[in-house]
Amino acid sequence: MSRPQQPKLTTADHNGVSVIQSQAHAASSSSSLPAAVAGLQQVPQLIPANPSTAGGKALPPSKMKKPTVDKDSEEYRQRRERNNLAVKKSRMRSKQKAMDTQQRVNELKEENERLEAKIKLLSKELSVLKDLFLEHAHNLADNVQPPAGVEGASPAPNSNPTNGQ
Repeated sequence: MSRPQQPKLTTADHNGVSVIQSQAHAASSSSSLPAAVAGLQQVPQLIPANPSTAGGKALPPSKMKKPTVDKDSEEYRQRRERNNLAVKKSRMRSKQKAMDTQQRVNELKEENERLEAKIKLLSKELSVLKDLFLEHAHNLADNVQPPAGVEGASPAPNSNPTNGQ
């Protein structure tokens, strides 16, 4: 089996733009355009905006320069006040969450103790009922006579007719 031949691609650099050109398409392109541009698909190249950052890696926020702030300014004071309020709110929410969790733990412990007590009670009840059942079953087994057709067995007490027929 043979695959259909795909046209070969060549690349050319034209005005800072990488260009992919199919050889089959380039031959049939119009003569009014330059040979390098005729029938080309243009693919833009990425050029770093700041050539000083080699490798295209950005600086982490901790390494970036922060603008100097006058600690006596009104803006700084307002920002600090808002931050202090936010921190206070965050700490209150955290404490409330811890308290809610502890309350839930206590509730679950109490429920667990109640359920364990119920298990003990039900286990005792089951034991008593089993004993009653086994005692009753044993009494029934003692009262049952073997069938009349077995040798050495006495006739059943209700097998004798009482009205003399």
